Amino acid sequence: MRKKFAFSALAVASTVAAVVGTRGTHSTTLSSEWRDARQISPAELAKKISGPAKMRPVVLQVGFKVLFDGGHIPGAIFAGPASTAEGLAKLKAVAENIPHNKEVILYCGCCPWEKCPNVHPAYDELRRMGFSRLVVLLIPQDFAHDWIGQGFPVAREK
Repeated sequence: MRKKFAFSALAVASTVAAVVGTRGTHSTTLSSEWRDARQISPAELAKKISGPAKMRPVVLQVGFKVLFDGGHIPGAIFAGPASTAEGLAKLKAVAENIPHNKEVILYCGCCPWEKCPNVHPAYDELRRMGFSRLVVLLIPQDFAHDWIGQGFPVAREK
């Protein structure tokens, strides 16, 4: 079952990456603030989300709904694909309920984070809104390989 799920997640991620590849992505020239964004590894995040509830960060999935529904980090909130106007509006609505001094972890999972069309605009928008403890989940390849494939916990929408 686990292998079947991982394969399904991989297939979904590959499809989304192919679709994203046909659309424009953000500039490859990143602002110095973006290059200097705090990062967290999947292993570090897995430890944080298994710790005491009061100490857990808010985890926002800022990617495509199909990826979220296929499997996401337990406790993550779907905040919409930040590469679209509708996604940014959803992100803003979700963010209104989060204290600005709370640690917020952003991830999408469609592709490597530095090429992702969703993480960068989400990061920029939350910075503009005054969030001071933003962290980007370091996903070198995609969510299927770097989270699911490493055996970290996964939740699915029912």
